[in-house]
Amino acid sequence: MASSSDTSLNVLTGFIFAIGITFVATQADARAFFVFGDSLVDNGNNNYLLTTARADAPPYGIDYPTRRPTGRFSNGLNIPDLISQHLGSEATLPYLSPELTGQKLLVGANFASAGIGILNDTGIQFVNIIRIPLQLAYFQQYQQRLSALVGSSQAKRIVNQALVLITLGGNDFVNNYYLVPYSARSRQYSLEDYVPFLISEYKKILMRLYKLGARRVIVTGTGPMGCVPAELAQHSRNGECAAELQRAASLFNPQLTQLINQLNNEIGTNIFIAANTNMMHADFVDNPKAFGFETSKIACCGQGPYNGIGLCTPLSNLCPNRDLYAFWDPFHPSEKANKLIVQQIINGSTQYMHPMNLSSILALDSKA
Repeated sequence: MASSSDTSLNVLTGFIFAIGITFVATQADARAFFVFGDSLVDNGNNNYLLTTARADAPPYGIDYPTRRPTGRFSNGLNIPDLISQHLGSEATLPYLSPELTGQKLLVGANFASAGIGILNDTGIQFVNIIRIPLQLAYFQQYQQRLSALVGSSQAKRIVNQALVLITLGGNDFVNNYYLVPYSARSRQYSLEDYVPFLISEYKKILMRLYKLGARRVIVTGTGPMGCVPAELAQHSRNGECAAELQRAASLFNPQLTQLINQLNNEIGTNIFIAANTNMMHADFVDNPKAFGFETSKIACCGQGPYNGIGLCTPLSNLCPNRDLYAFWDPFHPSEKANKLIVQQIINGSTQYMHPMNLSSILALDSKA
């Protein structure tokens, strides 16, 4: 006959087990979030790699809750962090993080890596980065790990019901076509031919994501690439945006939207959502004071003209109030600018989010 202490222990063990099951079920019921792409959405994967494309030293992270660098190319939160907040979830961990185990897998994962592009030869100067085929291979590996945790049918459901964000394209111009004069790609293609080539390669990536189970995918375009402080420092005399990179953005973004329309028509439902991040950026780049910024030309952290030369380092010029600057470093928006972008992702009109914004996606999917 069991003693009262044994009975109590069995009850306690059963209770703890039930709590554990409930926790897994609750996490699985929450919407997972997966992120692919470049430095605009990297949550720290490159911290685990031997590469110069890293944001793991101060003053990066100066306004992050921990006040420490995390690998995000931001003074604080980046776009995925802010979307996670809207979903009511914790931030996605970098896939390479040793903390991404057990129940943390149910939140989703961030596969993004600074420096990468649509093409595998983009960002070759950064050497060891997670190019998009490897990001997708890691997504497959993630699903195997998730299946081991919750079973294959539940894992498939989590992936199918997840939100996905992918951000690619900017580096294929800045860190490839226009990286050096007479680059290999610029000798191979005119800009008018290079953009359709990029779009055709992006189509393969998006279809691969679909085949891997992604069913709600926000696809961002490029920002106004010629207007970032790094490009102003190299090409601008009076603060005007670099014309060639602006022309590249004006060709790439409409063709990306056309591709998304085409894929949705072929599949028969709205899997892919086009986020017009060019317009989202242009709003505050063209009229910074309307959004509370002092400047959209000078980076908060950097050196040289427009603080646009080189990297943001502990020795760089650093502004005292990051909320007054649209750009944190020579290439990346400040946390405040990221908040403006995510507000449009959540609530923007069809000019910004086509065919629907994130609020509409969440409302629609809640009825499914």
